[in-house]
Amino acid sequence: MNAFIFPGQGAQFPGMGLNMYEKSRQAQELFEKANDILGFNITDIMFQGSADDLKETKVTQPAIFLHSVILGKMMGEGFKPDMVAGHSLGEFSALVSNGALSFEDGLSLVSQRAIAMQKACELIPGTMAAVIRLEDAVVEQICEATEGIVVPANYNCPGQLVISGEIDAINRACEALKEAGARRALVLPVGGAFHSPLMEPAREELAAAIENTVFSNPTCPIYQNVTTTAVTNADEIKQNLIAQLTNPVKWTQSVQQMVADGATLFTEVGPGKVLQGLVKKIEPTAEAISAEVP
Repeated sequence: MNAFIFPGQGAQFPGMGLNMYEKSRQAQELFEKANDILGFNITDIMFQGSADDLKETKVTQPAIFLHSVILGKMMGEGFKPDMVAGHSLGEFSALVSNGALSFEDGLSLVSQRAIAMQKACELIPGTMAAVIRLEDAVVEQICEATEGIVVPANYNCPGQLVISGEIDAINRACEALKEAGARRALVLPVGGAFHSPLMEPAREELAAAIENTVFSNPTCPIYQNVTTTAVTNADEIKQNLIAQLTNPVKWTQSVQQMVADGATLFTEVGPGKVLQGLVKKIEPTAEAISAEVP
């Protein structure tokens, strides 16, 4: 069985999407439609902008979404997933790919999500840190014992867990994690505490937008970050999507569940190869490849 997986923030690169725009009339139409929906020419930034230009949250999230979704549409008859999943932001790309969301609604929600998250970051300063080579259970215990808000945020693969929370609490937790034997506990250059309680203002804002958007039952199951199990009910998908902003991305558990449910091939649809690397660390027997531009 083929699982299609969709990357999240951090996969962007200068020039992303230009080859698709030049090759396909369908891609051109979708990129132009995106410029109209967003109210600015994201194509100019994607195709000619610098790495710094692409780091701006209101640009990064729609850019990665567009690259993934348009690549999926260009695959035509070759786009036949048995199941899908997306890492954080990638969950929106996955939901357009399996028919739960329209292209227009998906892009609109991603744009609103990016702006809401940016506002939450400015409201309550926070950060994230990568913890390398320590058991998940130990990281969880240290987060719980640390004063202030600090929680597991991204279960990326065994031995790689990202924590999120208040700046002082993250710094305290990093010291404790190193003492507990972590090879590294490194504060990341991010703008806020994503997938933590500090994102509550963004969750509330996005919840209103999601509730007002029409979702359909998908063509194949999605393994959502919050539940890690196969979901096909539109109302359930909506609730999990709302919960995602303040809950951890359980990528390790999602991949394990997809393998348990029969996935043998993972196809990464979108920029970069980050998810393929994580899949190989989670399940070394699985095959992981990139979707190619036709």
